[in-house]
Amino acid sequence: MILNLIDEAVQTGARLEAATQVLGLTERTIQRWRKEGVRDDLRQGPLSTPANKLTAEEREEVLRIANAPKYRDLSPKQIVPKLADQGCYIASESTFYRVLREEGELTHRQTSRPASAQKPREHVATCPCQVWSWDITYLRSSIRGVFYYLYLIVDVWSRKIVAAHVFETESNEHAARLFAKACNDFIIDPSGLVLHSDNGGPMKGETMLATLQRLGVVPSFSRPRVSDDNPYSEALFRTLKYRPDYPSKPFTSVPEAQSWVDGFVHWYNSEHLHSAICFVTPDDRHFGRENEILQRRKQVYEKARCHNPKRWSRNTRNWDPVERVVLNPQKESSPLQTGS
Repeated sequence: MILNLIDEAVQTGARLEAATQVLGLTERTIQRWRKEGVRDDLRQGPLSTPANKLTAEEREEVLRIANAPKYRDLSPKQIVPKLADQGCYIASESTFYRVLREEGELTHRQTSRPASAQKPREHVATCPCQVWSWDITYLRSSIRGVFYYLYLIVDVWSRKIVAAHVFETESNEHAARLFAKACNDFIIDPSGLVLHSDNGGPMKGETMLATLQRLGVVPSFSRPRVSDDNPYSEALFRTLKYRPDYPSKPFTSVPEAQSWVDGFVHWYNSEHLHSAICFVTPDDRHFGRENEILQRRKQVYEKARCHNPKRWSRNTRNWDPVERVVLNPQKESSPLQTGS
């Protein structure tokens, strides 16, 4: 019955891992059951009660203390030390939390709502200069504890670096001027352009936000401490710092750091075949040359297939251009995950 339920859930679009978790199983268990053949479930569960399990009286004492007028407005992290100061130990903080959770007493009780961290809105790019992403990374200087700051803006659709500048400080004024300069360099109207970043100070500074508002730019921000919300900038920084020619020694000055960054930007934009855009360079994609390049590759593969058809059991490699790039795509919940 369990295997039939799992199969039904997977066929309707649920992931195997999620389906097994709902039933308290693991993917490995399902794989083993299929390999061994259908038979009775031999799991017996725990054979003994934990020796340190709370007694009914101790559990009631935890609830009584947590709900006492003196402690009901405090968290267990405050309650336990206060009890210890009085020479009394009832249970650990984790035990307090577990008992309160099981009794449904960990709900938010203030009139104000707790801060929510919803996933950023989905943004879709179908051509250059619709969605940009930017971030700041540290570059080591020759002085211990002192860093230079690389401000970098990338076009999400073409992956082209549209601005990259090294500064000695983090500042929203630097960011605002760099963004305005990038718009001027590419001669674009930034009205309606989405600019995504994380929640750092330079990203949310008054000067930066005022500049975006004046230009009609749509600001977009990641959730706090969630790097996956800004994947294009993060991936670009990894490519930058894992380059074979990335200096093993610290930069001695801002001009030296800027010179290396300029060389990297030229290589990345005009020479690097980007895997996410069918291995064309960001420049070729940004300036509309990718269709011709990919069409030639497709013809090469078709010619090779005609010359030796036995080497291909299916179609040749897909060289169709990537038409849509989505920043923070919204995932559709499966019926199993929503509980319906």
